Amino acid sequence: MIFLREVTKEYAAVKALRGIDLTVPDGCIYGIIGKSGAGKSTLLRIMSLLERPNRGEVFYGAERVDTLGGRELLGRRRKMGMIFQNFNLLASRNVAGNIAYPLEIAGFHKKRISERVDELLELVGIQDKRRVRLRELSGGQKQRVAIARALAADPEVLFCDEATSSLDPQTTRAILALIRELHDKLKITVVLITHQMGVIREICEEVAVLEEGSIVERGTVRSVFDAPRTEAARELVYA
Repeated sequence: MIFLREVTKEYAAVKALRGIDLTVPDGCIYGIIGKSGAGKSTLLRIMSLLERPNRGEVFYGAERVDTLGGRELLGRRRKMGMIFQNFNLLASRNVAGNIAYPLEIAGFHKKRISERVDELLELVGIQDKRRVRLRELSGGQKQRVAIARALAADPEVLFCDEATSSLDPQTTRAILALIRELHDKLKITVVLITHQMGVIREICEEVAVLEEGSIVERGTVRSVFDAPRTEAARELVYA
């Protein structure tokens, strides 16, 4: 379980997050949705320990993690995977090299890295792309590489930051189906940030609606879709 209590994040005079209370159940696919500038990416960076809150607390289970530093912080981050809208792949490396990169940093033996890369290529359905250069891949294939890389170190939670925003509708459905399949197979918690309500409807179990740095509505996806209580949620549902 990921638990945030009264989390506030400020940049100079701008309050990006305002007293966020949030619980992500273990093993859930949890969606966080809001318009541009609502604070979604800042919230994700706090949850994934890339930034610290100015105030408030972040827990993973019973462990407070926003105060971690050094090796403890690095160890906790290695239990997380992250995929992005723009893939964040290394153009100088082929498919296998990109997937291997976090394992190399973690000091895995070359033989084990090669074995793990093969496992991951099969897991995301691109076994035939091992030695292919990135420029030869479609957007959907690149995102599959990014997902494989994010799963390389066997994380406990997978963070998705607008992971399908740059993909066409058909590819988006395929990537969301893959994320659902991986969630079911690996029993991994997924936190998905998006501005697209269709993505939330397609894959998530619970959702929080973010507006101007505050959570204005939360609940099961069905309850929010069937009867949105706030104007922010209604605008997203009926857009």
